Amino acid sequence: MFDSTQAAGTELIDVTFADLTTLHVGGKPRAAYRCTTQQGVIDVVGKHPDALIVGGGSNLLVADGPVDCVAVIMAQDNVVFEGATVRAEAGARWDDVVRKTVEAGLGGIECLSGIPGSAGATPVQNVGAYGAEIADVLRRVKLFDRRTGAVEWVDADELELSYRYSNLKFTGRAVVLEIELELRPDGMSHPLRFGQLAKKLGASHGGERRPAAEVREAVLELRRGKGMVYDPADHDTWSAGSFFTNPIVDSSLADTLPEDAPRYPADDGQVKLSAAWLIDKMAGFNRGYPGEGAPARLSTKHTLALTNRGSATAADIAALARTIRDGVYDKTGIELRPEPVWVGLEL
Repeated sequence: MFDSTQAAGTELIDVTFADLTTLHVGGKPRAAYRCTTQQGVIDVVGKHPDALIVGGGSNLLVADGPVDCVAVIMAQDNVVFEGATVRAEAGARWDDVVRKTVEAGLGGIECLSGIPGSAGATPVQNVGAYGAEIADVLRRVKLFDRRTGAVEWVDADELELSYRYSNLKFTGRAVVLEIELELRPDGMSHPLRFGQLAKKLGASHGGERRPAAEVREAVLELRRGKGMVYDPADHDTWSAGSFFTNPIVDSSLADTLPEDAPRYPADDGQVKLSAAWLIDKMAGFNRGYPGEGAPARLSTKHTLALTNRGSATAADIAALARTIRDGVYDKTGIELRPEPVWVGLEL
């Protein structure tokens, strides 16, 4: 076993994945290292190339019982400002990064307020919400290559960023150590393209901008109403956020749905659909399904969140996910794909 005393900024800790994740499920890793420096991460992952990187734990579903992996908990959290350029270490809590940029008079990521997890996770799946994505402002990322041991800054356009995707996702080829963002120095928001947010702010057209602080507060209010701002006292937030991605399908398949099905243009003439609408309106899984007493349920505030009501196991969450996926497929022929990373489990 790697001796943490050999590396500055590392600490061997006794912890389970139920302690580390917002779903509060999962067993105990073979070893867990809390790393407060980038060099600590490099040293541990260099010794354990297959280590599982854990940021805020908001995008992980890990199996129950002993888990045969080494967990690296990212706890390096410096955020540095140089004008409108912002660099955040991978372990920085994402919403803290957003808050600090708004307080510094910068605009561009306020629509991403309230998203749980760490800064290092944002480019991996091109985090997005309310009409904005990290791809809109990401300049480059600092990566540690697990295979070669190289540490280098990589331009954002090399990551092939698209809807909830980068070429880092599911590959494990590199660990994000730091991200660099280019924000708006005028303190104005990203264009208000998302209908619900624009309506709440009284925006008159899709390209309108508002002060970033105003937009941040509106986003947080909307997310809280959906149970999408983590609160340890509220089991509706013991989730991985949106559990399924919005499916992107051929227009011919989208045309088989009722006329009131939400649909949005996507690349190559395809159509993006609402996973929440499919779950609720087509498959009939309502908020709170399968009902009081079930350890794992759909959120009572939002059908796209699968929640732990306090006593659920990873197997309970996985079983509910299969039920929802299969129900939507049986009604529509559309397969929902999970957004979290599954460890030791299969859908």
